[in-house]
Amino acid sequence: MTLPRRGLRFLDDYRNRTNLAIGLLALALVATIGVLAFAKQPRVLTQQDIDKAVSYSLGQLPPPPSTASIAYGAIRDSVVRVRQLEGQGSKEKETGVGTGVVVNEEGLIITNNHVIAGATRLGVVFSDGSESDADIVSADPDRDLALLMPRQHPDELKPATLRSTAGLKVGDEVFAVGFPFGIGPSLSAGVVSGLDRSYVSPIRGNTLSGLIQFDAAANPGNSGGPLVDRQGDVVGLVTSILNPYEQRVFIGIAFAVPFEQAMRGFGLNPF
Repeated sequence: MTLPRRGLRFLDDYRNRTNLAIGLLALALVATIGVLAFAKQPRVLTQQDIDKAVSYSLGQLPPPPSTASIAYGAIRDSVVRVRQLEGQGSKEKETGVGTGVVVNEEGLIITNNHVIAGATRLGVVFSDGSESDADIVSADPDRDLALLMPRQHPDELKPATLRSTAGLKVGDEVFAVGFPFGIGPSLSAGVVSGLDRSYVSPIRGNTLSGLIQFDAAANPGNSGGPLVDRQGDVVGLVTSILNPYEQRVFIGIAFAVPFEQAMRGFGLNPF
């Protein structure tokens, strides 16, 4: 299956406001020329007059959006809250939380296996607030990956846009989006700290390899969430944090499975 690439609609408002400011600049110049043309003592329009009009109009321009906000705006609608649930109705209780990424228009969601392991019931919450129970399509404990299919999903579901990690370099900006400690969706910013890392999973004791190391804050609940680049394209799936202490909190070293590797492992075409 081929995943569609969508444009960064997040920039539309900024472009519209910029066009408005340019229009104001033009009006200011016309007004300046008009005043001088009908003045009792007409004078030649000087460079200083033009500079003042330009300076005024440029001062009305809105600030450009940050790289982080662009990335978040692009990925936000593709991120879901993955919930382990017990009970029904008023007795329903969330017993575990993680993150997932929508990867196609049918609603398929990829996440970590440890996010859903042992669950008696699973639910997902989409970006528009709608909720659905979800079923496990496939699970790969050795790679700590799983695929979920919600029983219902929003009509205008927006799958994530994926990017190959072939051109990813140490030092590139990356952003992690998810539900740390159930709070979110939250964004944290950092850089790629290393590539092709190996990590021994504390859950199963197996070695995960080919990982992206990054330093954007990741905590319990971020698992299964997207690691994205400056455009909001997904490069990895957040899977683990390195911590020498018993408390599972972030100390600056986290790992993500390259997204194309995760997709191909389930027989899916990432591009």
